[in-house]
Amino acid sequence: MTERRRYPSDLKDDQWQFIEPTLLRWRAARGEGREPTTGLREVVNAILYVARTGIAWRYLPHDFPPHTTVYGYFKVRHEALFDRAEVEDLRHRAVAAA
Repeated sequence: MTERRRYPSDLKDDQWQFIEPTLLRWRAARGEGREPTTGLREVVNAILYVARTGIAWRYLPHDFPPHTTVYGYFKVRHEALFDRAEVEDLRHRAVAAA
């Protein structure tokens, strides 16, 4: 893929270095069985672009990965975070009730 122009919402190198190990572990734990073809940094940059601009997923500029791929990553991670937050909330309630 050719080098694309940077957007203001893109991760800086130090930000990416901070979150990359966590995302790589998450991707490996999913065990999709095939080699990923989409770079995680570009997926995160696309998610940040949508969050910052407020556009619909399908209006992502063409220099990002396909909107279906980006949304798929977002949906899976969002659901995982929501589930984890729900479990933590239930745990806190149980501790408080005891």
